[in-house]
Amino acid sequence: MTNPDNNFYQSIEEESVAEFKDRGSRFIAYAFPISSADDFKKRRTQLKEEHAKAVHHCFAYRIGIDGNNFRSSDDGEPSGTAGKPILGQIDSKGLTNIAIVVVRYFGGTLLGVPGLINAYKTATSFALQTSSIVRKPVLVNYRLQFDYMILNEVMRIIKRHECVVIRQDLQLFCLMEIAIPKSGLELCLLQLRNLKSMELSAI
Repeated sequence: MTNPDNNFYQSIEEESVAEFKDRGSRFIAYAFPISSADDFKKRRTQLKEEHAKAVHHCFAYRIGIDGNNFRSSDDGEPSGTAGKPILGQIDSKGLTNIAIVVVRYFGGTLLGVPGLINAYKTATSFALQTSSIVRKPVLVNYRLQFDYMILNEVMRIIKRHECVVIRQDLQLFCLMEIAIPKSGLELCLLQLRNLKSMELSAI
């Protein structure tokens, strides 16, 4: 997966579902945004419970922008007929932080390798066609520690740079974890470091 602008990435906004049928078999594709492998595992477990009678729950996911965090599974289908076609559709649209699970109900007729590849690819493609694709900023996480007296100034900088507050403990001495858009990281860090009593560390 190539990403010419590593300050941003493309993903989907919310879950979408689509279905493809071939010779009695039903292929139901669920595409959903994730930020970690745990997000994926939770949703896949739910889908396996919802579709307990399905014969296969094949999937692929990709996380992050370095191209190294991905997985695919044929879940009992012939090797290379499900997971790879699903991942191929994700990559053809340049998406990341996304998972797709395709649930198959067997219709009694064997589709063969080409038929399976086509079915999983098509079901995935249908699900992505109904998804809202969005451009999102790459975020870098930092931990801030500072005196409560400068909280208003800290919040002004966070708002100005469209940072995301992950968690905060606001007492006499405040602890905050924030995600800073990579595109404005240096300027944001410079402004935060200029504040009296501020301690910064990357997470």
